[in-house]
Amino acid sequence: MGFSKLGLSEKVLAGVRAMGYVEPTAIQLRAIPLILSGRDVIGSAQTGTGKTAAFALPILSRLGAHAPAGPRALVLEPTRELAAQVHTFFSDYARFTDLHAAVLYGGVGYGRQRDQLRAGPDIVVATPGRLLDHMARGAVRLDRVEFLVLDEADRMLDMGFLPDVKRIIERCPRQRHTCLFSATIPPQIETLIRWAMRDPETVEIGARRSPAQTVKHVIYPVAESQKVELLLELLRRVDFNSVLIFCRTKHGADRVAHLLKRENHAVAVLHSNRTQYEREQALRGFRDGRYEVLVATDIASRGLDIADVSHVINFDVPQHPEDYVHRIGRTGRAEASGDAFTLMVAEDARHVHAIERFIGQKIPRVKLDGFDYRYTALFEEEKPGRPGGFSGRVRGVRVHGGYYFGRGRRRRR
Repeated sequence: MGFSKLGLSEKVLAGVRAMGYVEPTAIQLRAIPLILSGRDVIGSAQTGTGKTAAFALPILSRLGAHAPAGPRALVLEPTRELAAQVHTFFSDYARFTDLHAAVLYGGVGYGRQRDQLRAGPDIVVATPGRLLDHMARGAVRLDRVEFLVLDEADRMLDMGFLPDVKRIIERCPRQRHTCLFSATIPPQIETLIRWAMRDPETVEIGARRSPAQTVKHVIYPVAESQKVELLLELLRRVDFNSVLIFCRTKHGADRVAHLLKRENHAVAVLHSNRTQYEREQALRGFRDGRYEVLVATDIASRGLDIADVSHVINFDVPQHPEDYVHRIGRTGRAEASGDAFTLMVAEDARHVHAIERFIGQKIPRVKLDGFDYRYTALFEEEKPGRPGGFSGRVRGVRVHGGYYFGRGRRRRR
């Protein structure tokens, strides 16, 4: 079924065609008719499946023509980057309408945002804190909101935004349509759903815990003292288009980026200590191909529209299994293939086992052929006769499985 069969307005369909989209994704097929019919919707889908269009297109169609009295659609996002990205999507889809969208987020001045609000936008995309700031200054009212979208709700919970979100919802009309998108539904989100939504329909595409099936997973056990050395060797051998490297801390991301630049890699850095301008430049340069490597904290693990990432490398193992799924979701998007490499040191063992339990699969441990490894107890983990080895190639890296890595020598199982 094409987009023209979903009931979208002709002007919105023209925007979809101009963006080059032909066939709707699974979540779009299911969510768009529900939102068009006025149902509240809870959406869950793997990253890269077109979630933003699933709510943006029907909202634009329902809004129809521009009305300057105040925002009629409000979309809440957890981060500046997501807010800016979703605002861009709304503007692109609405290019053949007279609907206007404004974006509000922190880290920048208020002047330009006030100008957007004075122009009477039909849609406001905002982070909770900056929206509350504008509300306190009397720059925006929410009493005409017809459509409310809570995007990445579990991420907003993790970042402590839920009290702000509730304050915002209380200022919206009770008679409204509400959509909530969340990778997981913890108890606090369930409570929010019962309070904020009316008889919602749930749209779930794929298991919430499962990473994209087109992604190959590999774990490289290594001694802590050789992590950087192994990372550099992987980048020398891998045939990659673009690489997204995740670090646990901002300091760690800066350190890894510095070391990669010394090896003549074109590198950008993304974390919360960077200015808004630096963050925008990093994302734009990575998308445009000016940077071949983006080193980031988990700020880049969810939602950001970063296409054609061939490899994700976890330089640091994430401490929460959900974060692993979100991180590697940056590759293998929209059914494309991708590779996810994880560097594992001894102290990461329990986190890796938790990830494997969460995703329901064993991730093969491999040893890079020809790399001068120092011994680590992790090489004892894969005992003879136990599953977990891997044999073959991963994007140009020859890996050897079926080995028991003992002290000082390698023995066949």
